[in-house]
Amino acid sequence: MNKGQLVESVAAEMDVSKAIAQRAVEAVLRSITSGIKEDESVTLVGFGSFNRKTRAARTVRNPATGEPMDVKESVTVGFKPSTALRSDIT
Repeated sequence: MNKGQLVESVAAEMDVSKAIAQRAVEAVLRSITSGIKEDESVTLVGFGSFNRKTRAARTVRNPATGEPMDVKESVTVGFKPSTALRSDIT
């Protein structure tokens, strides 16, 4: 499912226009992003948790040349599904 399909699904579920559903989906995504940025985690009970993670700087090998390369520290987001979500999708 992509974002457009999600908007259509939300519109159908809420019985509203796609424009209203799109604003709702975008508001939720902005709020999750803001929560991760400010608090480092967002927990949605019954769905799961989004957590900000920092990957340490490291040295890797270029697969084409075999030369070592330095990779800078980076920030990523992890997701841990809740038990309820895991049981719903199995």
